Parts: sequence; structure tokens; C-alpha cells
Amino acid sequence: MSELRRLPDTELEVMQVLWTLPSPSERSQIEEALKETHPMAPTTVLTLLGRLAERGFVRIEKYGRTARYVPLVSRKDYQRTQSRRFVEKLFDGNISAFASALCEGGLDPEDLKELKDMLERDTL
Repeated sequence: MSELRRLPDTELEVMQVLWTLPSPSERSQIEEALKETHPMAPTTVLTLLGRLAERGFVRIEKYGRTARYVPLVSRKDYQRTQSRRFVEKLFDGNISAFASALCEGGLDPEDLKELKDMLERDTL
């Protein structure tokens, strides 16, 4: 997949759950995980999983009358793509402007220290 498009919020909520569950996952497992924070009707979950499959984010594996769902895009790949797109769209690709806005937005000293340490260790 060359271009990871931004997912609508509800589809992203389903992907976030899929990324945390053992793969492959059944619809009932996904619904159960969504129940606490984003309860959805079973038909809604099925619709969203179908859309994710159409977009190439999920593979549906059929086992008799049961379907299981496998994420085809990792959380890290999606985050990387969307983070870059965010900086490009909102800050014209200027990482300094982004960092400045991030700091002005209320990062506490511990967050700033963590970022500094990551830069120094070259793990960022």
C-alpha cells in the first residue's frame, strides 16, 4: 500500500482495537473491546470492518460461517504517515513551527525532557 489515507474517526476506533487484539480477531472480540469506550451495534461494526477491508487496511478471512479480521497496516505505519501529513498540512512541512506550537501548547517539563533525551539517543 503506497498511500495510507486518513481514516474517518469511527473506522480508526475499530483499527485501534484491532491493533491491540491477537490476530486474527473475530467481530465479537472487536465489539467487546469497543464496548467500554465506543459501543457500536454489531451491524455497524460489520459495516466498518467491510469499509476497512475495501480500503486495504484489513483482510477478512472466512472460516465456515465465521469471519476473522487481520490488520494489514501496522499502527506504527499509520501513525508515521498521518504524523507527516499533519505537519505538512498544518505547518507547511516546517518541523520547527510544529515543535514550537507543541511546546507552546502546554508540554510539561517532563515531556520536553523525554523529547530531548530521545533526540540525544537518536531514538526519535
